[in-house]
This record gives sequence, structure tokens and C-alpha cells, in this order.
Amino acid sequence: MSKNFAHRGFSGKYPENTMLAFKKAYEVGCDGIELDVHLTKDNVMVIIHDEDIERTTNGRGAVKDFTFEELRKFDASAGFAGQYGFNPIPSFEEYVEWVKDLDIITNVEIKNSVYYYDGLEEALIDMIRKNHIEDKIIFSSFNNASIMKCKTLAPEIQCGFLMDGCIGNAGAYAKKMGVECVHPDWHRLSDAEIAGCQRLGIKINTWTVNDEKEMIRLRDLGVDGIISNYPDVCGSFLGSGPSSSGL
Repeated sequence: MSKNFAHRGFSGKYPENTMLAFKKAYEVGCDGIELDVHLTKDNVMVIIHDEDIERTTNGRGAVKDFTFEELRKFDASAGFAGQYGFNPIPSFEEYVEWVKDLDIITNVEIKNSVYYYDGLEEALIDMIRKNHIEDKIIFSSFNNASIMKCKTLAPEIQCGFLMDGCIGNAGAYAKKMGVECVHPDWHRLSDAEIAGCQRLGIKINTWTVNDEKEMIRLRDLGVDGIISNYPDVCGSFLGSGPSSSGL
């Protein structure tokens, strides 16, 4: 059965990558949550998608140029300003404290392709091991070198190559590199590519699927994970919920 991943939490109805969006995704029965991690100026892991805070908060500037204390003063409710009160940028530690005892998967996208955050992989792995949630994590990144570093440092944690361009022979590439998953844009995911990955035992978690007909097609083709802004809608087609989660 395909898993229902909430893209940046329940981002279709709540401010993305906030604790509110994560909690609302869990409430509607998602199997997993996809989120993005950067490092602050003082080396705190924070959950936000962009390298710059302007799109998703009421501030401006690069995440890497602020301390965590400074970042917490900005409201990450952009797009939903005034609807749900003040929503700060969460730390990854705050998220882990909330999720560690829940039966859901977390897809951690390591956001180090534009800026390279030295030590981010090590910090993530340390916190994940400290909280004993290795079996409930998938690392993904557009930076393949980062994924290979994670696989070397923590072979027990599943990893996936993020792909937004041509994905020809993606399964063969992942298999050769010893990586368990590929995470392609659904627009570029053909029936043949899905079958090729399945023959090699490579899992497919595809993003960002908000079209209901496409959810059904991908479900019927047996992709492993569907990442959507609307985990309530996606879950209605997949029959997902906390009790059905697992890697």
C-alpha cells in the first residue's frame, strides 16, 4: 500500500513547515511527514524550505545569517497570515520531541544544495540516534554527495535521491549507489520508470501530488509514497492512517 506523506506538513491548509502543519497532518492520519532542514548561524537545525526567509515569514535574509533566537521572532505564517496566530520557525529538535513516540515516518530533506552546511548530516544523525528513531527516518536531498555521506555515516537509515529533472535509469543508479529510494517529481515519473525501480527493489516516494486522478494512478501502479500538500485527500484514496505506517 502506498504511504501518504504530508508535504511540509498539511501545507495545503496550514502554514508550511510549522508545528501546526505537522500536528494537523497527523490528526488527519498521514503515514509520514516531509520537511526541510537548514542550519542557523549558531548551528541550530531549523525547519524551513527556502534558504531565504522572505517567502514564508515576515522577515528577510538568509537562514544561515540569523541565530536561532533571532529566527524565532519571525512569523512563519506567510500565505495564512492572521488565520492561525503566530507560528515560529521550528527547530528540528522541537519536532523530534513531538514525533519520536508517534507511529509515523519523517522524510528529512537536507537542504544543502545552494549553501553547504558543514556538519549538518552529522548533527541530524546524532539527534536521530539520540532519540532512537532511526527506523522512522528517510533522508533525501538534491545533493547526492550529502546522501552518500549519510549512507556512510548511518547505513541503518534509509536514504533517497531527490530528482526534478530526467530520471532515466533512476532505479539502476540508486541500486548501484546502495541507496534505498528515489524521490522524483511525479510529472516525470512514467509507468516504465516505476516498473524499473520495482524490479530492482528501489522504493519510489514521489512529489508533490495534489491531483486526485494522479493519486489514483500512482496508487494503482504501486509507488511506495505519495507526497502531497493535502494529506486528508491523499489519505482518502490510500486508506492511510497512523496504524498503517512503517518503512
